[in-house]
Amino acid sequence: MPPSASPDVAVVGGSIGGLTAALLLRDAGYRVTVHERSPTTLEARGAGIAVLEQTLRYPVERLGVDPAAISTHTEWVRFLQPDGSTAYAEPRAYRFSAWNTIYRVLHDAFPAERYRLGRELTGFRSRERCVELTFAGGETCDADLLVCADGIGSASRQQLFPEVSPVYAGYVAWRGTVPEADLSGSAYDALHDALTYQVLPHSHILVYPIPGLDGAVEPGRRLMNMVWYRNVPPDELAGFLTDRRGVRREVSLPPGQVRAERVEEMRAVAADRLAPPIAEVVTTVAEPFVQAVFDIEVPGMASGRACLVGDAAFAVRPHAAAGTAKAAEDGWVLTEELLRADGDVDVALPRWEERQLALGSGLLARTREIGDSSQFSGDFRPGDPRLVFGLYGPGR
Repeated sequence: MPPSASPDVAVVGGSIGGLTAALLLRDAGYRVTVHERSPTTLEARGAGIAVLEQTLRYPVERLGVDPAAISTHTEWVRFLQPDGSTAYAEPRAYRFSAWNTIYRVLHDAFPAERYRLGRELTGFRSRERCVELTFAGGETCDADLLVCADGIGSASRQQLFPEVSPVYAGYVAWRGTVPEADLSGSAYDALHDALTYQVLPHSHILVYPIPGLDGAVEPGRRLMNMVWYRNVPPDELAGFLTDRRGVRREVSLPPGQVRAERVEEMRAVAADRLAPPIAEVVTTVAEPFVQAVFDIEVPGMASGRACLVGDAAFAVRPHAAAGTAKAAEDGWVLTEELLRADGDVDVALPRWEERQLALGSGLLARTREIGDSSQFSGDFRPGDPRLVFGLYGPGR
């Protein structure tokens, strides 16, 4: 327990990483308030995620949730040829979920009165024993510790490390889902029990089942999720991320906002080059969306009594399936170090920072290597052990 009575922690950003940290610090005896910029409860339909042990650790260990109730399960990894035949297969168990599913579990476990919507942080400053936060509208408050979980566009990171900016990786991820019930029998049979890949020149695609919008995890009631990595030259990215209304987006185009001609081109390439089961998924997605892939690496994760967690510190490419796991692990290790230091923030943060900087930089280097091997160097191979998902290394 912390040494003083109910120390105050402010968590900025109420997504999976922020909520995990908030719940853990609440459990450790801190008085935690989550400040979420959005005026409404967060929602991200269509965002499938692989769930590693660290992602599910809080729901399983602290809430007693059965992983099978909130995630799908696959037993195989398969790589398909363009004609639909199997190029490579290996038995390997993975779990997958949807962003919404994990978020709901965490959100429902946190006190509603401490989860404050419409709270946009505009600045903060560290004092001797606290941090003063300023929000849009001019309201201020003090906290003993500020945990910044405000994502890839983090204003907190910009304040601490103004020299750090996202570096475009040279490719984007096309994403979307299709109800399994809408697939043909042959496509369902080919895809339902596996993480399925196809490798193309300077590209690759993954397909896997995730819970349905109602949380259903039974085969036949789930969604089939696709992620297709395609190169977009840097000088074309601004135009690519301009939506149907002519608005330039910085990171992603949400469902319904990708320009029609780009969707048509993507579907035409899918029909021509992808294995029939995978092509069926891609061409059936009603409203595909796009996320540009960026690298972000910070030289530090803490300053005074403020720290950066998750994508606010390191935005890593998705190829190790470890982004949400890294965000969750930041919260676990932060709480561990605070308890080890008897609640002394000034002692705990440097220890935590050293550990999580090493983890973040190593993970980023690994995912960069995998992405570049697929999209540029052409040495991305089925069965490559580098492709095994894991936070601390392949399979770890």
